[in-house]
Amino acid sequence: MADFLANNQGVMLVIYIVVFGLIIYFMMVKPSKDEQKRTKAMLSDLAIGDSVLTTSGFYGVIIDIADDTVIVEFGNNKNCRIPMNKSAISQVEKAES
Repeated sequence: MADFLANNQGVMLVIYIVVFGLIIYFMMVKPSKDEQKRTKAMLSDLAIGDSVLTTSGFYGVIIDIADDTVIVEFGNNKNCRIPMNKSAISQVEKAES
């Protein structure tokens, strides 16, 4: 009888570990991966003329795109053009045709 109780507790411990592992996966890991996919898709669809919000809180318009960088024009002053990494863009609003 003692072996059965010890074995049953071991099985329950394994079940608890699996259940908590699944909870952690679906509440922490999967949403993070989904967010990474969404961000990657957003950055790959950038086009010249799109309005963007940078991670530092500045709004601007994309005027040129290279592999890893974009040149963003800020404000009404057309001389304020700053090159930055694509990863510095947090939101994109597509330009209207």
